[in-house]
Amino acid sequence: MPGVSTSFVGPLGSTIYHLRADAETVAALAGLDWTSRFRRVCLDPVRGVVVLMVPSHLHERLTGLFDDIADGAASALGLASIKLGSVRVRGDGEPAGSGLEPDCSFLVGERAHAHLEALAESEEAADAFLEANVPDLVVEVEITHADEGKIERYGDMGVRECWRIHGRRGEGALRGDFVRRRQQQSIRLREERAPYGEAPADGEPAAAVAVGAIPPEGLSTEEP
Repeated sequence: MPGVSTSFVGPLGSTIYHLRADAETVAALAGLDWTSRFRRVCLDPVRGVVVLMVPSHLHERLTGLFDDIADGAASALGLASIKLGSVRVRGDGEPAGSGLEPDCSFLVGERAHAHLEALAESEEAADAFLEANVPDLVVEVEITHADEGKIERYGDMGVRECWRIHGRRGEGALRGDFVRRRQQQSIRLREERAPYGEAPADGEPAAAVAVGAIPPEGLSTEEP
């Protein structure tokens, strides 16, 4: 049966609905079409959590920014990458329709090449590949208490790396947690010209980002 339900406004101005429920209830809710009303959906039977989000314009602007940053970082490192957007990620044997939706996600390296090979075979083969494989990298741009345990869940599903961006509407600085398996690094991200609650002028950079190298082993929240 459903537990406590709350709604609140996130640090970037998004409207978030948070419900705790048992696994059976989450599985039943996963059979409904939530995407017609909510842009981000989390239906997690393992944690017993349902999170529905209506993202703010600022949330979506930062999502687009880090979507481009992650894609550019892969290109700079000479790695193939495929953007998957906010694809719903679920673990083996979990109910159809359940899962976690990051703000953006990517296949990188070997999985990206394997997906392209499947796509060359047929669209059905490419769809089957995505059903059987999780992204290598996921990005979350608005972190709240409703995300507790999410990093571990991504790691359990096989996601290799997670970027978590912490910020607040009206402030000019972001903090990024760049997490790979068993190691985490936090880096300050600073907007160069305008606070991220405002749109920069045409031609001005939105942010400057530095990313450190982290060994690629399973996701956790352990400090380096």
